[in-house]
Amino acid sequence: MTADLRQATAAAGDGDGHGDDPQASAPPSLPAECPQRPRRSRRWLRRTALGCAVVLAVVTAASFVYNGVTAGRAAPPGGLRYVQAADIRTRYQTWGTAGPPVVLVHGAFESVDTWSRLAPLLARDHRVYALDLTGDGYSDRHGPYTVDHFTRQVLGFLDAMHLGGPGERPLLVGHSSGAAVVTEAALRAPGRLGGVMLLDGDALDTGAGPPPAFKYVLIDPYRTSLLRLGLGIDAVIRSVYDTQCGPACPRLDAAGLDQWRRPLRVPGAENALWSMLAAGVPGLPANQVARLAGVRLPKSVVFGAQDDVFTRQTPQETARRIGAPPVTLIPGARHLTMISSPEAVATAVDRLTAASITASR
Repeated sequence: MTADLRQATAAAGDGDGHGDDPQASAPPSLPAECPQRPRRSRRWLRRTALGCAVVLAVVTAASFVYNGVTAGRAAPPGGLRYVQAADIRTRYQTWGTAGPPVVLVHGAFESVDTWSRLAPLLARDHRVYALDLTGDGYSDRHGPYTVDHFTRQVLGFLDAMHLGGPGERPLLVGHSSGAAVVTEAALRAPGRLGGVMLLDGDALDTGAGPPPAFKYVLIDPYRTSLLRLGLGIDAVIRSVYDTQCGPACPRLDAAGLDQWRRPLRVPGAENALWSMLAAGVPGLPANQVARLAGVRLPKSVVFGAQDDVFTRQTPQETARRIGAPPVTLIPGARHLTMISSPEAVATAVDRLTAASITASR
């Protein structure tokens, strides 16, 4: 009986394909579906790559067209004054006719015009000079854009203006990265100066600037298109200005927008900008800045109390490093104190002038 049942069961399994064999119970469709998945993935990847290539080609073509349409460069304003300072044809401006001389040295992406609110106040009691460092404003653009090159230009400017002799030793005021330039000038030629002020700057080489990958990510034609698009949008310029300057600064009108925009639209400005961004914000090693403490010159450190470019400790640390009196903090001011608080900066310059006169006796 048992043997007959076994034979019947085996026969039934052989006839309909549903016996105990586990392979016979597997769904017949699976082996046919599995090879289709890689093929579908490859098709999806090919389509995605093709779509990206089309988008890139369209964007690149549009970028080249836009750059061609906007290739015309702006002319500098009329009536500018120039002098040869070292190897740079240098744009400059003067205010006032009497009193101790003061030379104003701007920071990165600034110009003579950055001092337009402060300089007339100083001119009541000083002869005031300001210059455009190479790479910015309307001076000729010749690299390298380094502290060494900027310092040679500033000392050449003193020669051109007949400053630095007895009775003609100027105060140097350096804003932001310009603080490094006036520090280096004081180290090289202390006998030609009456004093130095570090305004909203610590003079240090902090490595600030775009990340190293910047030059690989923003390449032409895209970087040129992005720069020109950004410069053409008033809201972008106002946003950067408002962030750096703060609520005490006057709102930028059409003339104010042109003051910040036009220097980046003159011939050579774009190439200089990329070179400066690649090099980072110019500065000096801390041990070199500290050498200024041993130089017998009146010194001053002035910062906006709400300057968020630096840490809260930076102003006091800077004053200690260079052997200056306690720092002057301007309440409510940010990073552009000469625009937001020109009266307070002028008062600080007057105090430094008085210290310089006393030291010279």
